[in-house]
Amino acid sequence: MSVASRPTAGAAYELAPYKSLDNGALQARIAAVRASLGSRLLILGHHYQQDEVIAMSDLRGDSYQLSKMAAESGDCRAIAFCGVHFMAETADILANQPARLEARDGRRVTVVLPDMAAGCSMADMAAIDQVEGAWEELGEVIDTADVTPVTYINSAASLKAFCGRHGGIVCTSSNARAVLRWSFERTSRVLFFPDQHLGRNTAKAMGIPLEQMPVWDPHHDTLGGNTPEALKASKVLLWRGHCSVHQMFTPGHVDLFRAKVPGIKILVHPECPMEVVDKADVQGSTGKIIREVEAAPPGAKWAIGTELHLVNRLKHEHPEQEIHFLSPVVCMCATMYRIDLAHLCWSLENLAAGTPVNIIRVDDETARWSLVALERMLAVK
Repeated sequence: MSVASRPTAGAAYELAPYKSLDNGALQARIAAVRASLGSRLLILGHHYQQDEVIAMSDLRGDSYQLSKMAAESGDCRAIAFCGVHFMAETADILANQPARLEARDGRRVTVVLPDMAAGCSMADMAAIDQVEGAWEELGEVIDTADVTPVTYINSAASLKAFCGRHGGIVCTSSNARAVLRWSFERTSRVLFFPDQHLGRNTAKAMGIPLEQMPVWDPHHDTLGGNTPEALKASKVLLWRGHCSVHQMFTPGHVDLFRAKVPGIKILVHPECPMEVVDKADVQGSTGKIIREVEAAPPGAKWAIGTELHLVNRLKHEHPEQEIHFLSPVVCMCATMYRIDLAHLCWSLENLAAGTPVNIIRVDDETARWSLVALERMLAVK
């Protein structure tokens, strides 16, 4: 069957033929689907996507921002999320929450992920059975009624639901401090997962000493590798997880650029290790990194510690500034990189033909409790 024709009823387009098409042909066909579906379709492009994918996106942003904007669209009936699995889950939860479904007379927004292999190594470092096991073990040493579970938005829906059920909350890299403050108003301890670096950097900036931040290793046989005394003395329990991209940056990279480029400023994401964040001039979320560069005067010099595609895009969009990637080693989000125009075109043409592929659908119970944790986050000021 030619991929240029509509499939027969119940038959989806196969992916393989799309791989032989050049970018020009793929762009034209994606544009045709966008024109035919109009405002009923939203293509969401995370900042870390390849430039050619970003160019075809209707909205560009970070994971939560994209999901929220899509959910607020009154016309949207289908979302193609060019990101990773947990992002598409969040889009499904927000777009199909009860109030939105009621406004659409019960009609769901279909959410698809162009490539199901686009996952997140950080999110995979905290599985729901590991977190539930840790919670049970913790309960043998401390009162878990006095612990607020906090999950970074870069996590599976099952972990967001866990937080919802246990009085916990979701955070982003931009509101992590406010979320920790909210948590400490309710309990004396926090269990923060899956990214230890965001938790450590945020808590340290709030004045919490490192000795009150033990790390829970889910692969350790007993108490996550901690003593009962360390857990009892804890304020923030960190999960042994990290972002494979931001983990790559080192203090030596900072020293190298300071020595090589006089007047340079170091701008990093808080998912970077503490030793890197401590040496930086500015640290902040993806959105803050973008805003800092946009507000900088011509001639500003930056070494930026975050995903390579975003840094290169900032370099292209701001030729009046000198922008460097903080690491001498190529460091991109390999799972984000999996989504290309071939996968996007394939998933969109199947959507238009009524044979959607790679649908992301969070079960109702998980979605309900995830929404509770997300709404708590939204209420934090």
